[in-house]
Amino acid sequence: MSDWLNVGEIVNTHGIRGEVRVISRTDFPENRYKTGSQLTIFQEGKPPLPVTIAGWRKHKQFDLLRFASYENVNDVEQFKGAFLKVHRSSLAEDELFEGEFYHFEIIGLEVFTVDGEKLGTVKEILTPGANDVWVIHPVNRKKELLIPYVEEVVKDIDLDKGIIVIEPMEGLLDL
Repeated sequence: MSDWLNVGEIVNTHGIRGEVRVISRTDFPENRYKTGSQLTIFQEGKPPLPVTIAGWRKHKQFDLLRFASYENVNDVEQFKGAFLKVHRSSLAEDELFEGEFYHFEIIGLEVFTVDGEKLGTVKEILTPGANDVWVIHPVNRKKELLIPYVEEVVKDIDLDKGIIVIEPMEGLLDL
């Protein structure tokens, strides 16, 4: 697993003053994009490039960022298609509440029922609305399982042991 976590993708430039349009992949834009924050730009075939945030604002569905020392469109044109990442060690500043986890912590955990039946491994997390839905790559089934991340179903998450225990609602595991 990589020590670098994806914060967003630079999809285009914006205006002539060096702003870039970013499709965010972070739940903490106020921390990641605040003035003075450090991010790293990853581009295929190039070494990682640390940058300092000089400005941030929202525009439609994008986050618009300016980087220190990159003051016009010509300076940032090269970043189209690049990814902004943050090192895992900087996550301590994000205070998660009890029962909240980063997606990368959940993906890959093994899922068991309260009766001890191994269902499979968390492959992906969907965020359709009111609650997350975990996509489970099954052990003994052909179809993936969709498990809602709600108190009534998810009974225990043990990151140290790498397991999740669920109590399936009626019909949840039916084929």
